[in-house]
Amino acid sequence: MPERVLVADDDRAVREAVERALELEGYDVVTARDGVEALVLARRDCFSALVLDVMMPHIDGVAVCRVLRADGDRTPVLLLTARAGISDRANGLDAGADDYLPKPFEVPELLARLRALLRRAVLTAPPATPTSPAEENEKGEKGERPVDVLRMASLRVSPGTRRAWWGAAELRLTRTEFDLLELLVRDEGLVLDHAAIYRSVWGPDAGVDTKNLAGYIGYLRRKLTDAGAPDLIRTVRGVGYAARRP
Repeated sequence: MPERVLVADDDRAVREAVERALELEGYDVVTARDGVEALVLARRDCFSALVLDVMMPHIDGVAVCRVLRADGDRTPVLLLTARAGISDRANGLDAGADDYLPKPFEVPELLARLRALLRRAVLTAPPATPTSPAEENEKGEKGERPVDVLRMASLRVSPGTRRAWWGAAELRLTRTEFDLLELLVRDEGLVLDHAAIYRSVWGPDAGVDTKNLAGYIGYLRRKLTDAGAPDLIRTVRGVGYAARRP
């Protein structure tokens, strides 16, 4: 199976050039136009490596890397940026990036750095450990795949089953309300602007309607309040929304 690589860059020319170069080398390439889309894809799918531009709108590449590392995601990350100062490189590496390539770059160097990251990932991967029967029982019934659950305070969101709870109370959410809650909880603490939220929940071609979005936020808040939750969704006036712990 070919190695799967996510390439995120808001510059279409750069994004498509990197995509073509990697595909010619036999990689399976998925692209993203900004940090929000990159986060959604990285959390939804499995990749061998991530190639992230630093200067992206909404959420930059360094923030994407920092959030993924906080999630426990150890996928190798190569940052691309026109800002190549020592402090900029240090910030990226401190955020958990594995390598840093200044723009403009030559394709052969990009390919060589990517190959090096993938080699190191194989060498440092921990050996698989057998799962005891007791651990299997904790995961659920025999033969059932464990379900990942997002948590924030007493809020639990299960993307696999599309269900959510505050404590023991299950939230009765519409499809759009669930997608909106999942997005906010996945990006806990980050302020997502209206356009980024609309693109993630309604699709890349949907026109932004801030009143419609505010309406869904209102519905979601009321259902959380009815379940006994405090104010978890914060409004950042003129920008967007963020999920934050009380």
